[in-house]
Amino acid sequence: MPVPDEVRQPVRLLVFGASLRAGSLNTRLAALVARLAAEAGAAVDLARMADFPMPVYDGDAEAETGLPEGALALRERIASCDGFVISSPEYNASVPGVLKNAVDWVSRVRPQPFKDKHALLVSASPSMVGGNRGLWALRVPLEHLGCRVYPDMFSLAKAHEGFTGSGDLADGGLQGRLADAVGAFLRLVEADTRYVCLQRRWYEFLGDRTDAPVTERSED
Repeated sequence: MPVPDEVRQPVRLLVFGASLRAGSLNTRLAALVARLAAEAGAAVDLARMADFPMPVYDGDAEAETGLPEGALALRERIASCDGFVISSPEYNASVPGVLKNAVDWVSRVRPQPFKDKHALLVSASPSMVGGNRGLWALRVPLEHLGCRVYPDMFSLAKAHEGFTGSGDLADGGLQGRLADAVGAFLRLVEADTRYVCLQRRWYEFLGDRTDAPVTERSED
């Protein structure tokens, strides 16, 4: 039986612009995704990389002073959402160092918050590939940590020409595709977090059931 709209809890979505630059194209794309998600009924938490300052990861520094406040704050924002969206630039066909550093720091928290979270990856770039190569590289550490990365990704090519003054995409077809991707992602997150009917089992390897730190993301 369908759940009445008045008793359904909105999906809690963190939308994260993974660039430090104030005028970043990915900050603009994150803002658009946040608006589309809110229009689709999600409770949206919009954040920027600059909200979570942290040094370059250093195991000695972690042992001496613990995790930085920025990493702990980002961990709390991820832990409190049902799913998250990262809008990431592409640096040299890969992941920006500041984003990979944040993932590395946050993964040190126990329990680490990426496991079993759903993630949608989007990017914007002036290039003709729209930052897509960086998203493929970003999938690797997130999936290693047990994150359920949505198969479809969205990359906006020639992004310096891609936005209207109101923050929409200049290409109506791309705007529709992005809205469809966001809506489909939200429905998947809602189904998995609100209407769980199967016991979850996920292992990277057949023998991935030890207590070693590298396998802490496995579950019975």
